[in-house]
Amino acid sequence: MATMTAAQKRAQSKSEYDAFLAACPSRKLLERISDKWVTLIVTALGNGGSRQPGDPCAGEPGSMRYSELSRLLAGVSQKMLTQTLRSLERDGLITRTATPTVPVTVSYELTDLGLSLHQLVREIKGWAETHMDEVLTNRAAHDTRFG
Repeated sequence: MATMTAAQKRAQSKSEYDAFLAACPSRKLLERISDKWVTLIVTALGNGGSRQPGDPCAGEPGSMRYSELSRLLAGVSQKMLTQTLRSLERDGLITRTATPTVPVTVSYELTDLGLSLHQLVREIKGWAETHMDEVLTNRAAHDTRFG
């Protein structure tokens, strides 16, 4: 039996990830990144918090303060925002920077890994906004037939 180098073992392990399997760690990651608050936070940070008419996903990546994120993300509770930011930081998708001011200023920014996720979730968010009328029409038609 041939021995494998550490790099070969990592490569083999990576190729064996399968989110269809309950015990696969990629399933937990998929669960996290498909959360609506993760999607909205990553999109907001990827756009530097800007919301421009006609293109809600326009803007350059940048840092945002907690209070800016809280204002932008209508409906998110303080607890949910804090938990989501902590999980994104733990996964290496964002960085948290505390500046020693009175009171302490805390800002969040996407890492390179987070920026790669931003490209994907930005498209999904845009798709949802573009196709919402069609979905609502389909829902109404379904409810009429089967309601």
